[in-house]
Amino acid sequence: MTDEGGVTGGNASGGSTPGGGGFAGAVAAEWTKLWTVRAASVCLVAGALLMGVFTFYYGAIARINDHPVQPVGNAPVAAAVLVQFVVVVLAMTTVTSEYATAAVRATLLWVPVRHRVELAKAVVTAAVACVAGVLFGVLGTAVAWASFEGRATFDTATVLGQVVLLGCYLGLVAALTVGVSFALRTPAAVLTVLFLLLYGVPTVLVGLGGEMLRAVNDHLPHGAGTHAMLADDAPYPPVVGFLIVAGWAAAGHLVGREVLRRRDA
Repeated sequence: MTDEGGVTGGNASGGSTPGGGGFAGAVAAEWTKLWTVRAASVCLVAGALLMGVFTFYYGAIARINDHPVQPVGNAPVAAAVLVQFVVVVLAMTTVTSEYATAAVRATLLWVPVRHRVELAKAVVTAAVACVAGVLFGVLGTAVAWASFEGRATFDTATVLGQVVLLGCYLGLVAALTVGVSFALRTPAAVLTVLFLLLYGVPTVLVGLGGEMLRAVNDHLPHGAGTHAMLADDAPYPPVVGFLIVAGWAAAGHLVGREVLRRRDA
């Protein structure tokens, strides 16, 4: 019996291979693999350090330059422009490291339904990124509050909303990264594409200015996610901003799934 990915199963008597653990088993396997390598812990520690340094700097600059009083949660939201790349590296390595060592062949033998492998990796990394994002947000809010020294407001509902939305945004970035990683397979290519998509192109568009270029940026992942987290004067409601980010994540997942289905490991 041949599955959709081209892996042949069967036993000595000619019967079909048992279904195994299904999707839950694939998720459990990916969870175990994630925490057996050092990259995950290193990325999370790096994310916490980046968040702390960035939000302290953000609050200090606002205080020194006498910026208008703003919600304290704006600081960790602004830090997402850097912290998101920690999530990118974490999610990317779950895929590219297996291609680099040919371990992906064993993964596809254990879970021969190929799209299940990709979905399991996306679910695990998105969940870890979401929880980490919430914790990063709490840390960033605390550091920024001390750094602002009175140049910020603290509204519990607003802070909780921004912290939770930060976690959701980083979770979607992780899911997008997994899809792109299956499509491109090498760290250099994945990092290049995601750096351009999440930072390079938006920076150019904002720098050049103009209503049309701003509109394009509003529909890129980071621009849409930032609008949603800040609930600012975007041309659409916050929920639409997150739907745009989710659309990018879904598109990345579908492209990665198609490449995984068509190409040999």
